Amino acid sequence: MSRSNSLLTDLRQSWPVTWNVWHAMFMREMTARTMSDRMAWFWMIFEPMVITGIMIAIRALTMGGQHIAGADFIPWVLVGLMGFTLFRENMMRLLGAVDANMGLFTYRQVKPVDTVLVRGFLEFVLKSFIFLLFIVLGSLLKFDLLPHRPLEALFDWLSLWMLGLGAGILASAAASLVTEIGNIVKLTNLPLLIMSGVIFPLNYIPHQYQRYVLLNPIVHGLESLRLNFLPGYHSLNGIDLTYLWFWALTMLTLGLMLHLRFQDRLKAR
Repeated sequence: MSRSNSLLTDLRQSWPVTWNVWHAMFMREMTARTMSDRMAWFWMIFEPMVITGIMIAIRALTMGGQHIAGADFIPWVLVGLMGFTLFRENMMRLLGAVDANMGLFTYRQVKPVDTVLVRGFLEFVLKSFIFLLFIVLGSLLKFDLLPHRPLEALFDWLSLWMLGLGAGILASAAASLVTEIGNIVKLTNLPLLIMSGVIFPLNYIPHQYQRYVLLNPIVHGLESLRLNFLPGYHSLNGIDLTYLWFWALTMLTLGLMLHLRFQDRLKAR
């Protein structure tokens, strides 16, 4: 009993310290991300608008029409793009979290994994705010961007964030130990964008090859998000968030294990 009481006492004492560290790091990251550049907010909002506009123009020139698989094209592409951006930004920005905060490791309370977790949460807050802003603007412009099933759509959004967080934590530890891994992860940006059905509907892929597309866990998150936003949308058969969460929790577990196992090496880089 005395040993268990000692463990509980240690947890009670360490949790306030951890919370204060996370809060201070979050405010530091938020300030650096939004205040260091006068155009920071502009680019965060303008980038998805430009990409959406380019996709609409390409579709109009090559295929014509404004509808796709039972849904309007603009909401379809915007929902998919925002969901993919949530995943991508978590994975890519977490890559440099450890190196960007090396100076903080002089404080023994700060661990490498803290920098990654805080940056991941910041990405969730920023991307959620921007997505809500697009939903409001779309509604004012008479585009149907309100989710058909809000709670299910929120769970899809959280699922995509967890997938990106797991990939980012794993990649940040691996890339900090082997630099070449970071370069490989960066090269996957465009292939993942294409293979995840952000640009074109996966229904256009021949049926016999669709099972290979479903091996990509991002597809399950994006298609489920679209289904819960767009009531008339027809997606691929076999969409399953359990598969996405299997990948997310597996990568998260492996990433945390690497951070704990090589904590001293990550600090000493």
